[in-house]
Amino acid sequence: MKIAKTQPVRLPPRHARVIGVACGRGAGDPGCADGPDVLLQLGTLRDLEQTDARLRWAPTLRVDAAAGDALAAVAGICGQVAGAVEAALAEDAFPLVIGGDHSCAVGTWSGARAHLGERGELGLIWIDAHMDSHTFQTSPSHSLHGMPLACLLGRGEPALTGLRFPGPKLLPQNVCLIGVRSFEWSEAALLRTLGVRIYFMNEVRERGLAEVFGEAVAQVNRETAGYGISLDLDALDPAEEAGVGTPVPGGLHRRELLAALDSVRADRRLLAMEVVEYNPHRDADHATARTIHDFVQSLLA
Repeated sequence: MKIAKTQPVRLPPRHARVIGVACGRGAGDPGCADGPDVLLQLGTLRDLEQTDARLRWAPTLRVDAAAGDALAAVAGICGQVAGAVEAALAEDAFPLVIGGDHSCAVGTWSGARAHLGERGELGLIWIDAHMDSHTFQTSPSHSLHGMPLACLLGRGEPALTGLRFPGPKLLPQNVCLIGVRSFEWSEAALLRTLGVRIYFMNEVRERGLAEVFGEAVAQVNRETAGYGISLDLDALDPAEEAGVGTPVPGGLHRRELLAALDSVRADRRLLAMEVVEYNPHRDADHATARTIHDFVQSLLA
């Protein structure tokens, strides 16, 4: 008797909704606020928009002109981002948040966690040169783009920690940082106390990004109902990618990160992704814009 060969299951392509966040109020250099508009003007993702309707831009979110201080401005736009992400997930779209400075992450992942509700916890892979785990009590600069991960872990200003619902949006065991090489000891102490897994850049180089990334994906899936990826472009080496908000030497290479993202392109537990800290004013030849295109393309199976 012949046994029929089973055919591989072909999943439908992802349909991504791009949510631009024109906010630079969380950073010392506000240039990242122009990132989404410049990417639109350049037509960076146009070929993906024209391929099987896989990608559509939502209206870009902007800071309320009447917002007072930076905290009020960031809290306001993070509320918008959270609502847009939650709505996209409810409509079975893949939210792709394009920043803007990294403070918008409070909105992105508050919205994703709210969408999950009682189904379970949210996992998060945080790819960044920095820890972004300060509070106003520990930050030398008081820049809000250095605080979003702490806020998501329930530490920081109530205007940010309380988005969508009170309390932490992430549990420490469900978070992994990759590529860290610039930080203050106070934020490192917080993450160490909480038990967050940090893959410093020296470990990434010793073991290889492929192994580290695979291990991180396994961890953030272990006790969760889904996970996300937060990619700060300053995780990349500025010798290759100059168009970032806060460049730090000795980072990841675009090719290895592209391969890592490609490894999860068919993973339907991946709920959302954000790409932040694109500063077009430092991207003289649009090389970093093209890299953003390649990262996005790698995820749209």
